[in-house]
Amino acid sequence: MKINIYSARLALGMALAAPACAALVHSPAIAQEQAGEASMRQTAERFGVRASVLDISLSPSGTRIAWIAPGPGHTEVLKIFDLEGDGSIASIASNSEIIGDLDHCEWASDTRLVCEIFGMSQTGGGTLLPFTRMFAIGHDGKDPLSMTQSQSLRARGFNQEGGEIVALDIPGEEGEILLTRNYIEENSIGTRLANTKTGLGVDRFDVENGRRRAVEQPDDEASYYLADDQGNIRFKLRRLTDGRGLLTGETVHMVRPAGGSGWDRLGTVTLDGRTVENFTPAAFDAGRDALIAYTSIDGYRSVIAIPIDGSGEARVLASRDDADVAGLVRIGRQRRVVGVSYATEKRSVEYFDEELASLARGLRQALPNQPLINFSGASADESRLLIVASSDTDPGTVYLYDKATRSLEVLLAMRDALVDVPMATMQPVNYPAADGTMIPGYLTLPSGSEPRDLPAIVLPHGGPAARDYWGFDWIVQFLAARGYAVLQPNFRGSAGYGEAWLGRNGYQAWELAIGDVNDAGRWLVDQGIADPGKLAIMGWSYGGYAALQSQVVDPDLYRAVVAIAPVTDLEYLRADARRYTNFRLRDEQLGDGPHIAAGSPRRHADRFAAPVALFHGDLDLNVDVRHSRAMADALEDLGKSVTYTEFDDLQHDLGDSKVRSDMLEAIDAFVQSAFVG
Repeated sequence: MKINIYSARLALGMALAAPACAALVHSPAIAQEQAGEASMRQTAERFGVRASVLDISLSPSGTRIAWIAPGPGHTEVLKIFDLEGDGSIASIASNSEIIGDLDHCEWASDTRLVCEIFGMSQTGGGTLLPFTRMFAIGHDGKDPLSMTQSQSLRARGFNQEGGEIVALDIPGEEGEILLTRNYIEENSIGTRLANTKTGLGVDRFDVENGRRRAVEQPDDEASYYLADDQGNIRFKLRRLTDGRGLLTGETVHMVRPAGGSGWDRLGTVTLDGRTVENFTPAAFDAGRDALIAYTSIDGYRSVIAIPIDGSGEARVLASRDDADVAGLVRIGRQRRVVGVSYATEKRSVEYFDEELASLARGLRQALPNQPLINFSGASADESRLLIVASSDTDPGTVYLYDKATRSLEVLLAMRDALVDVPMATMQPVNYPAADGTMIPGYLTLPSGSEPRDLPAIVLPHGGPAARDYWGFDWIVQFLAARGYAVLQPNFRGSAGYGEAWLGRNGYQAWELAIGDVNDAGRWLVDQGIADPGKLAIMGWSYGGYAALQSQVVDPDLYRAVVAIAPVTDLEYLRADARRYTNFRLRDEQLGDGPHIAAGSPRRHADRFAAPVALFHGDLDLNVDVRHSRAMADALEDLGKSVTYTEFDDLQHDLGDSKVRSDMLEAIDAFVQSAFVG
């Protein structure tokens, strides 16, 4: 039963309905409390809790949804709801016995799901090895089935790759998918056996009975495959390696004509009569018989269509002269490309599909706060769509849209713990760097406060080749709820603003990036927004590096420094990569020269004046935990003020609600203490 909860029909002409089962929006409204009245612990618990919906999928018939929700500690639970059932929610699987994350699940048929687990293993020498595992399971939790090929006891290496879905839907073959398979060498005597096949191939896999057959033979240098919307594999990328097995950075693009079985090497790609030297294939469009790929046009990331039949040159699908294409917008079980997204001050989408463009416009007008609209799932015929709407002040709501009835049904809150909690507004701003360059960023002020003499935090993003976006951010909103003004600078070295803005990256050109970050703090003070005696800096990953390096550059600017999973020594970062195949790429990113020593905060602990708080997980593959351990030791040896908290069995994202809540509480207490001191 659908019950209208708005007296007026929405601008789009849709009826907005209460959920078919009240249990789906399954947390009661939280009584509104002003931030100053709520205790630190209560606020930390609300904002530290992981999102209630970590991943979501709609069944082919559009009658069932499956979503991953956080479980106890750093576990996840797969939940199922039948939209035409009795209103109950079933929990059918979890990863409680595995050190890893239940990463995503998709419907392979109306009764079977396929899921991926991402985990971490540690060798005897301490090297962290990421791995994935795939499994299929019934909608009722029955008949679980491993999809990752079992590994022989004679295998020489640990099979890290559990498989990746190349095609979720093969027309006319319900329940069969295309799945990559990593063939590893099996050998009991340490030498290659005759006719041994190794590398990445593709199997046709039946999720009902587990039967599989090879459709692409393994290739030692294959990195990934792309299929068209008919389930035909049309593209293979080969990444070349040197004699030591390290990636050289060179690639070979292999294509297959429609109806063909062999592989051809893609010839020279031209655009406007000029050769395109670098491009990254991302999808295959059967209608265009072309690769959809990213490339640079006039210094900005753009999207082109590359015909594979040799009949003509590439065609531009999307390009701007002020922003990079952020990504492809895709929909449906065939993941067809329907548009591209950009991010200037706010995210925007350029749709190739006019029906979806019209629907997105109507939803933005109809729903509160002109939200961001994300098409997150679709039935097989796309008559029913899963839609997530969110904004800077709204963590998000999942809706089901029915094209036939033009109705929009509320399903789930993305963050149960924050339902009805008031949020602070995030405003795009620009501030001047020391050389006069205007730096974009986002300023969030505590709700109801005057923007004068506030405690404030500069919050640089990770990456460095990343950027901050307008939208909900749990850390930003926690800090605002605790009374801080928060400025997120998209400093030079950030991605999204073109190659010139990215420059030599935030490591090789760290002085420019950190200068922009520190100028953000000075601007807050100059504008009277921040009390100079209550200004702090905080960051995660590269953001943590920026927070620490800001002390090396200007020890007197900030009163407190918080660094979560930070890089602390650039040479550590290079050395850590030597154990992995991407070492050459990391080596090139860092470069050589005096910037390595000068840009490593661990080596300049004597410069620190402000107290430092460090947080790190001990299974961090992105930034090894030794970075924080060594930074803490360096500061302690010099008698500097430092606190260090290490979390067991957690990766870079610290994916544990209690850990995150405890960390937020500790950060607030640390910063407040530093301001008083």
